[in-house]
Amino acid sequence: MSEYQYYEFQAVDRPLDQRAMAALRAITSRARITPTSLVNVYHFGDFKGDPDRLMDQYFDAHLYVANWGTRRLMLRLPIRPFPLASAKPYAAGHRLRARATKEHVVLDFHSDSEDGDEDFEEGEGLLAALIPLRSDLLAGDLRCLYLGWLAGVQNGEVDHRRVEPPVPPGLRQPSAPLQGLIDLLRLDPDLVEVAAAASEEGVLGGPAAEELAAWVAGLPRAETDRVLVRLMQGEGVSVGGELLRHFREDQARRLVRTGRVQVAAEARRTAGALIGAWGRLAEEKRRRAAEQAAREQARLAREKAAARARHLDSLSGREDELWGQIEAAIKTRQPKEYDRAVELLKDLSDLAERTATVEGVARRIRELRARHGSKPTLMQRLDRAGLSQ
Repeated sequence: MSEYQYYEFQAVDRPLDQRAMAALRAITSRARITPTSLVNVYHFGDFKGDPDRLMDQYFDAHLYVANWGTRRLMLRLPIRPFPLASAKPYAAGHRLRARATKEHVVLDFHSDSEDGDEDFEEGEGLLAALIPLRSDLLAGDLRCLYLGWLAGVQNGEVDHRRVEPPVPPGLRQPSAPLQGLIDLLRLDPDLVEVAAAASEEGVLGGPAAEELAAWVAGLPRAETDRVLVRLMQGEGVSVGGELLRHFREDQARRLVRTGRVQVAAEARRTAGALIGAWGRLAEEKRRRAAEQAAREQARLAREKAAARARHLDSLSGREDELWGQIEAAIKTRQPKEYDRAVELLKDLSDLAERTATVEGVARRIRELRARHGSKPTLMQRLDRAGLSQ
């Protein structure tokens, strides 16, 4: 396959103005640039821009895919609703990095394959499926961060003594964007299953409209005014996520305060414990698969034996007729008829096992070979079928 590099950038919160688009065009003359995106595919050469700088200045999401195995996803979030401290516990090694600018936090997910990308697929359409992770983060859903940390564990970049960060709820029911990230990071499903065992059931679902209305009605007037201004400035996605996160935080505090839920201490696992459990689960699945395969093989063997028995039952008492069909088939000198003659001879041999006439059938086969010894094609078929006596 020829070289393939795919670069895509997306502006989510605010569109690019003409000045920004002109600056981007000065970097690359080949890219497709719109007020919300930059897309470029290279089959030779390299992109002249710096993805980190472009994310800092213009874009909220970036995807890079190369056919030699490199995959990269970057997400930029406003720092006010999503401080760097929210991401730091999950950033470990090369697979997930987090850094802050004056106004944003930039998350950088990375995956490499030393053997090249055996499951390579082109990048078109992949970023659109992953961008919802950004809104999830703003709404307080940190599952994608945990998956980034887990990728570091899988690739040996996390010290085996290190304790895992908080395990978000809902890992057992990954959304389509989360599954896309699992695939992007090449996470082993067994490791994800092991990690998800400590994740609470359920996900951060959407509250009822009545609950939201009551909560919004209680917000200070100055705060609602600020929200409306930001909405008019095109920050709908960020504002929606921030408000939902604040709503959930208020609800959680209220439930704890009223005693309706208890704050339980988490039983955290080390990276080494996760690796060990991963290996045990994989071995257990291999054992169960082997047992299932053996059971299936035995079932098929029983069915085959039963079908063979029914077939022989249908031939019982017709032995003379079968010998006549064999001679007729051989006389045609046609390979397909030779095959039919061999199958009939095998039927007669098996019938002989039932009736204790094995020697009689063996004698007639020897006589048949003597009569038709000048037919090498037939002799070869008889030999392959074990009808040499």
